[in-house]
Amino acid sequence: MVRFHRTGDIVRQMTAEEEAAADAIKAQIDAKEKLKPIIKEYQTNRKNEYPAIGDQLDMLWHSIDEDASLKSKYFKFHQAILAVKSKYPK
Repeated sequence: MVRFHRTGDIVRQMTAEEEAAADAIKAQIDAKEKLKPIIKEYQTNRKNEYPAIGDQLDMLWHSIDEDASLKSKYFKFHQAILAVKSKYPK
């Protein structure tokens, strides 16, 4: 199949090398398109419904803070957050 190339107002037939280069570029683009993740509806719905990450971390903090066993298991996390909360009280 004969393909053409336009440069400004000039149209000319592509050389075999130009066709090969164009095919290689198109193959790269097609491969990248296939790698793009397909965003599923549930992913979008969940993303829109989840609380903000800061709110999620605050919920986690309060859950740990209210349970002695969790305070022990997540000691470093609990102490790091407690230090900031103590430094800047409400």
